[in-house]
This record gives sequence, structure tokens and C-alpha cells, in this order.
Amino acid sequence: MRRLFPVTDQTADRTADAADAVGASGTSAAAARDWSLDELAEAYAYPPGVLAGEATWLRANMVSTLDGAAQHDGRSQPISNDTDMRIFGTLRGLADAVVVGAETVRLEGYRPARAREAFAARRAAAGQTPAPAIAVVSASLDLDFSLPLFTEPLTPTLVVTGAAAPADRVTAAERAGAVVVIAGEGATVDPTRVAPALAERGLTRLLTEGGPRLLGQFVAAGALDELCLTVSPMLTAGDAQRIAGGHALATPDQFVLTSVLEEAGFLFTRYRRS
Repeated sequence: MRRLFPVTDQTADRTADAADAVGASGTSAAAARDWSLDELAEAYAYPPGVLAGEATWLRANMVSTLDGAAQHDGRSQPISNDTDMRIFGTLRGLADAVVVGAETVRLEGYRPARAREAFAARRAAAGQTPAPAIAVVSASLDLDFSLPLFTEPLTPTLVVTGAAAPADRVTAAERAGAVVVIAGEGATVDPTRVAPALAERGLTRLLTEGGPRLLGQFVAAGALDELCLTVSPMLTAGDAQRIAGGHALATPDQFVLTSVLEEAGFLFTRYRRS
């Protein structure tokens, strides 16, 4: 993998070294290299204010093909690759909680996040639980609470819902061991209240993995702070969803490019709210 942006003195030095290493074949062995998990963790670190506990940060991690598809055959895995999955794991390793929509839980077969030895010391030093909590956003709580996501998590799974959620489903969630978090006064979830409601429980480093409907709600509400987008060098055609769905914004929301990494034609980008 190699860093394309921002260009630093270190990047320039490596580029120069790579140019010196170009052989008769015209290729450079030094142009790209494997990155350690520690390096990836530093590259994707949360802002200093968030690390200091002074702010809450909601970042999204999504993958898209060149023609804008967020899925193939209803799943994101076919348009991903091994490095994308390493970054996926790194972002989880840094997060307090992973926020996901109920439909994605059903389609992707979500399981509890696992503790990873590579992040154990980093998480312990930051006062985090061994594994991030999964926070499922659902107004109806139409979920199978017998799944391992609810019955076998290392860190208790949260369900984020509205104050008027069906009482029997709230009871079912709690009996399964889930923690019910209220983020909205009525029967629906208010996207602007999800992050503050989780922050009240000490969960300020937030990562959402979608799906497109939930991400679209965060975007429409102006609640998203950062987008980590993998651009997959694939074309799928068809009518697959984009990374964000729902109603279009009246005015496009401007984000600023902060980082681009590249490997095997995949671009791993980061954008922050301007």
C-alpha cells in the first residue's frame, strides 16, 4: 500500500527511494509496502479532541464500485478485498461502538465484534472495552434476539430506538441482554440524537457501517463527521444501492479530502465535514 495524499516529507523520501530502485523492468519494488496494524491505526486515528474525551465523532466506513454500487448481490463483500477488510478491522479496533441499521444486521448476518490482540494494549490504554459494542438502530425492534449478536457479545449489544418503541419488543431486547438506548421522542429514531445518546454512555468514538438507508439518514440530518470510503476498481452495472439512500439534500453537503491510500487499484479515502 502507498499513501497518495497528503504528501509529506517522508512520503517524498520514499518516492525518491522508489525511483532510485526502478530496475530494467520499469517497475519499483519500493513504491508500495505492507502497512502494520499500528500504522493503519495511526493513519485512521480519531481527532485529538475526541481522543481526549472532549467531543463525539461519528465516522462511516463504506465501499463503492466505480459505478457507484455499494453492494453486489445484496452484500458488500464481493466488491471488497483483503486490504479493505484490514482497514475495516482497524476502524473497528479504534471504535467504542459500531452503529448499524437493523436491515444490515439481517442481510449481512452481523455477529458480535471480537477482541483483537493487536488492539488490546491500545484499547486498554484508552479505557475502552476489549471489543467495541454493536449498536443496532431500529424503530420497530423487529430483530431476532436469539442471535449470537444479542446472546453472546463480549461487550453488550445496544439497540437504539425511539421512546415510543413497542413495549413488548423492548422487553424482549432486555431479556436477551441487550441495552436499550432511547434516541428520539416518538416511534422513530432521531439521527441527530444517536451520537449524543451513545456519548451519555461513554461511547464517543463511533463508527457506522451502514447500510445505505441509515447512512442516508445521518447525512440528511447533518450528523456525519467523517466518511472513510473505499473506491473499488470494479464495475457492476445493475441497480444496486449507493452508499447513502433516502431523500436527496436540498444543497449538497461539502466534505474535505484528508487522506488517500492506494493498493491494487483500490483507493482508501477519508473525507471530513468542512
